[in-house]
Amino acid sequence: MESNFSSTHREKLDNIDHHIINALRVDGRVAFAQLAEQLKVSPGMIRQRYNRLVDLGYLKVVAVTNPLMMGKRTVTMIGIRTDGRKMMDVANKIAKFDEVVYIVATSGRYDLMLEVFCHDHEDMFHFMTEKLAKVDGVRETESFIYLKIVKEIYF
Repeated sequence: MESNFSSTHREKLDNIDHHIINALRVDGRVAFAQLAEQLKVSPGMIRQRYNRLVDLGYLKVVAVTNPLMMGKRTVTMIGIRTDGRKMMDVANKIAKFDEVVYIVATSGRYDLMLEVFCHDHEDMFHFMTEKLAKVDGVRETESFIYLKIVKEIYF
């Protein structure tokens, strides 16, 4: 999934739109009727606003799994320095690995930052040595194993 922070045209959101978004952030299954009651509008208006927010790309409805509950016990952030000209080629190759759940091109010390979920340390070792190390254009890596996730939110 590719994401882009820039947009050529953005519609302004009003208080009702923000309320819908925030309510869905707390509970993605909240009923339109419940939202309508809170806002003192019709459920049809909420449905229409919701569909508009999805169509415009402000909302995307997905099931979010907890990788730790799915047996992925080793979570690592990895910073990568690439051969500069090949940065996006490297990113696209790495993005194909199942273990990689998040990858961004960055400024600063690293060209790329990835978030990687593996079953255990042995699985992570295999990922680092048998997959990542063999990607042409990867010059240097630094890994940061998560010891505890203190805060995790979804926008």
